[in-house]
Amino acid sequence: MLTTYMKNLEKKKCLYSMFSQFGRILDVVCLKTIRLRGQAWIVFTDAASATNALKSMQGFLFFDKPIKISYAKTKSDAVAKLDGSFKPDKQLRAQKNAAARETVIRKTHANRPVSAPGASGSAGASGFEPPN
Repeated sequence: MLTTYMKNLEKKKCLYSMFSQFGRILDVVCLKTIRLRGQAWIVFTDAASATNALKSMQGFLFFDKPIKISYAKTKSDAVAKLDGSFKPDKQLRAQKNAAARETVIRKTHANRPVSAPGASGSAGASGFEPPN
């Protein structure tokens, strides 16, 4: 399985129909963020299909812009899920953030002064003193 990376692209359905002639496609990823706009990743089931697509479609005009195709630098999520090496970044990030939050909360609570229960002061029952 091999993923090809392309620039100057905009339409996911058009890409799927255009590149499906070269072989079975697992996934087409087109993001619309500012940084990734105009780029797409097409995941083929085999390397021969990806190579054939790369050679045949290089420079092809798509919406009046030439397509620039190369092999992707990293393995796509679709391929990683199939071969069992997929590790969802969002879940890992969420776990790390939760652990960091817990650490901050523990440190914050450890540094607070502990007052005796039922201790009365000039602050009143709520623990807050009105401004003068």
